[in-house]
Amino acid sequence: WAAQTAPRIKLQKSGKAAAISLDHPDQSVGWLVLMEALGTADADFTDGLLHQLANAGREIDEHGLNFMLSVVKGIVPRDQIEAMLAAQMAITHMATMTFARRLNHVENIPQQDSAERAFNKLARTFATQLEALKRYRTGGEQKVTVQQVSVSEGGQAIVGNVTQTPREAAPDNAATSPPAL
Repeated sequence: WAAQTAPRIKLQKSGKAAAISLDHPDQSVGWLVLMEALGTADADFTDGLLHQLANAGREIDEHGLNFMLSVVKGIVPRDQIEAMLAAQMAITHMATMTFARRLNHVENIPQQDSAERAFNKLARTFATQLEALKRYRTGGEQKVTVQQVSVSEGGQAIVGNVTQTPREAAPDNAATSPPAL
């Protein structure tokens, strides 16, 4: 719930300096809600992440910062590692879109080649980040089942998952029953 309702960021610019604040009636509550949305209880982490997002572009932009923060909140990070990866994903997406725009407005082949290389690298990086998040969330576990079945001539095999329920032992029948596959 907090990830969807966390407050937006406001920037107050004074010359070249900009102060970050929350668009929330109670700043203390706003910071707590934002920290929860970022998967942390650490105010220093939240402040640092916001400043890193703000400084990721050429100039601090309230609209861009709120968009990146929205991306991070939308991933619903469960801890600080996920929040940092989500922030990297947001920044990578912003850069990818910048190079997509540049690619659409090139004036010569060298500009096209440069924008295309950057765009492709960033798009691949985003996909890699997404996979990293997926692996982190699942604990890196992969389930691989390798089975080998040998069937002699005239034999029979069952292919698929077989579950054997324990049978009641019959006194004379148990010794002569073939094992289940």
